[in-house]
Amino acid sequence: MSGRTNVYKWDTLPREEVRPGVSRTAFRGDNALMVMNWLQPGMEVRPHSHPFEQLAYILSGRVKFTIGDDVVEVGAGEVVRIPPDVMHCGEPVGDEVAVNLDVFAPVRDDYRHLTAYQEDDFAD
Repeated sequence: MSGRTNVYKWDTLPREEVRPGVSRTAFRGDNALMVMNWLQPGMEVRPHSHPFEQLAYILSGRVKFTIGDDVVEVGAGEVVRIPPDVMHCGEPVGDEVAVNLDVFAPVRDDYRHLTAYQEDDFAD
């Protein structure tokens, strides 16, 4: 085993403001990445796709996901899978902030900056 074993608390991790109404932080392992997202009502929705499988777990609030041709509403305690390379987006439903945990595999290089605080975890 290399590096150190550290414990982190989501609400104390560095948070990135993606755009108005969307912020996130992340935690990673060698082969998977978790990204915690806070989605504010009225946020701009941006459909996109990526080559990563994405598993979305809603901790609080409700999110309407458009995944390919499907539209589903996902609430607290529910999960949904977004296959690789499928156009998708999510937006909060109602006036409550939606908190959503995404799991990506493999680790997204474009999100590694979100886990810079974990450098010691992977040191030899």
